[in-house]
Amino acid sequence: MAGDIMKENVLIEKSIDFGARIVKLHRYLLKAKHESVLSKQILRSGTSIGANINEAQYGNSKADFLHIALKETAETEYWLHILEKSDYLDENMASSLLNDCLEIKRILISSINTAKDRSGNGD
Repeated sequence: MAGDIMKENVLIEKSIDFGARIVKLHRYLLKAKHESVLSKQILRSGTSIGANINEAQYGNSKADFLHIALKETAETEYWLHILEKSDYLDENMASSLLNDCLEIKRILISSINTAKDRSGNGD
């Protein structure tokens, strides 16, 4: 139980830090690259991760919010790849953001699996 609380706290902190990086990325894309469409997409998906994780702490259906956060993580990963391949992000910047995104994704998957094990629901 204490390990789960610790994992949740780490997940919340990492998602807040990642969300802040995404906000800064959005600002960079707008000002330095004059790109508004992709920057809005990644801003929405990248900040939605933490919002859903936070909401899961208080909602009736924690697993649902964690699943939504996982989907938003996958979408953010996609946009980061697009931004790198279209030369809006250099390899180092993209790699750093992707590493953070994938770390959150791994923790989310672990949290979802733990919740499934506890509920006895293997689906």
